[in-house]
Amino acid sequence: MKAFLFTLLLATTLTGGTIYDFKVAGLDGKDIDFSQYKGKKILIVNTASFCGNTPQYADLQKLYDKYKDKLVVIGFPANNFGQQEPGSKTEIKEFCTKNYGVTFPMADKVSVKGDDIAPIYKYLSEQAAAKGLEDPVKWNFGKFLVNEKGELIMTFSPKTPPMSPDILKYLN
Repeated sequence: MKAFLFTLLLATTLTGGTIYDFKVAGLDGKDIDFSQYKGKKILIVNTASFCGNTPQYADLQKLYDKYKDKLVVIGFPANNFGQQEPGSKTEIKEFCTKNYGVTFPMADKVSVKGDDIAPIYKYLSEQAAAKGLEDPVKWNFGKFLVNEKGELIMTFSPKTPPMSPDILKYLN
């Protein structure tokens, strides 16, 4: 399976693929097909339930609600930093819904760094490096912003609040 995913990623990278070539498993058991978001900006965030940045879920939801006509937020739970996302997909979904009212799409838990990095995160990190942007995946809640054409346009550190002017300037 890893060989297949590597081959798919390599083929995507070499053929000028876009974010729209990716499908990932969702917490709800359904696939998240990035091609359905053509024409919208996409904010991709690695999340964790037990992190000092976890309250950002509330502002991610506000951002999603306010700009849902032109933006989709997609959360990627990851346990890469400080073991701060130890739960199962059921536990993560319940936590996000109960504590923060999350309705934006949430992917199944993935690895966002290291040898077992999810293909979509490998792609995004490579895109950031190619564009001279900082890799935001230094801790939980690093953010990648993709434009309506599927192109990475900016990255934001884990400490950048979702409703900050740094992010909002790309949406207004």
